[in-house]
Amino acid sequence: MSRQGSTRRASTEIGASLYELATGAVRRLPRDMSLTSAATLATLESTGPRRITDLALIAGVTQPAMTVLVRVMEESGLVERTGDAADKRVTLVRLTEAGASYVQGRRQAGVHEFVRLVDELTDDEVKALAAALPALQHLAALDRQDREGPQQ
Repeated sequence: MSRQGSTRRASTEIGASLYELATGAVRRLPRDMSLTSAATLATLESTGPRRITDLALIAGVTQPAMTVLVRVMEESGLVERTGDAADKRVTLVRLTEAGASYVQGRRQAGVHEFVRLVDELTDDEVKALAAALPALQHLAALDRQDREGPQQ
C-alpha cells in the first residue's frame, strides 16, 4: 500500500473515532438549552461581542431565528446587547458574567467526562494520547477557526 493510501486510511479511522467521541460527548451534555444556544454562548466567550448577523452565520441559522434565540438568552441573563463604539448604528451581543459561568461549567463537565474515560485506559494508551496532544490541539484550533468565522 502506498504511503498516501495508508495515510488516507489512518485519517479516515481517526476521523471516525473523533466523530464517535464528539457525538457521544454531545449526547452526555445537559439538556437545559439547545445546542445552538450553547454553541452561541461558547462563540461569544471565545470571540467576544458579535453582531447578531455574525452569530446567525456562524450558527447556520437565519437572522430572525438568532434574534429570537438572543432574546431568550438575554431574558435568562446569559447575554446582553451593547452598542458598538466604532459604529453607533450597530448593536453587539456580549456574554454576561452568568453566561461566562454557564459556558465554563458546561466545559468543565465535558472535560470531567473525558477524564473519567481516559482514566479507564492503560498507561500505554494514555502515553499514546499524550504524544498525540500537539496534533489534537492543532486539530481543535483548526476546528475553532472554521466554526467561529470572520472576526470583527
